[in-house]
Amino acid sequence: MDNIKLGEFIKSLGSDLDIKEGKQFTEVTVPPSELHSLARQLREREETLFDFLVSITGVDYGPDLGLIYHLRSTKYGHTVVIKSRTSDREHPQLDSVSDIWEAADLHEREAFDLLGIKFANHPDLRRLFLNSSWGFPLRKDYIDDDIITW
Repeated sequence: MDNIKLGEFIKSLGSDLDIKEGKQFTEVTVPPSELHSLARQLREREETLFDFLVSITGVDYGPDLGLIYHLRSTKYGHTVVIKSRTSDREHPQLDSVSDIWEAADLHEREAFDLLGIKFANHPDLRRLFLNSSWGFPLRKDYIDDDIITW
C-alpha cells in the first residue's frame, strides 16, 4: 500500500480526520476525542498493523498544546504521523495510548513533565525529570525566575 492508499484507508477509520501527504510520511490530524480510537485501530487493523510507537513529541503551538505521534508498521514498512492538539492551556488533557503501545508510558510522562499535558487513563502519570516546584519549561509562556542575565 502506498502513502496515498494508506491515507485513504486511514480516512475511512474516522469522521473528522484531516489527511496530508507529506514528502516522507502520511500525516493525520485527529481531534482529541478520536485519538485513542484511531490509535487502537491503526495498531490492530490487519491493513495497517502499526505495532511500533517511534515517538511522542509535545508541542506548544502558542494558543494550543499538541502531540505528534510517529508510528511504524514493522510488517509493512509504513510510517504515519498522527497529530492532535487542544486549545485548553489551563487543563490540557488527551487520552493515554499507553494501553496500546507500552512505550507511550515514558513519552507521555515527559510531555506531562515539560509541557503539563495530562493523559487520561495513564497508569502512572507523574513527573519524570523535574520536581513539582518547577513549572512547565517547554511552554512558550514559561518564566524562569532563576535565569542569570549578564
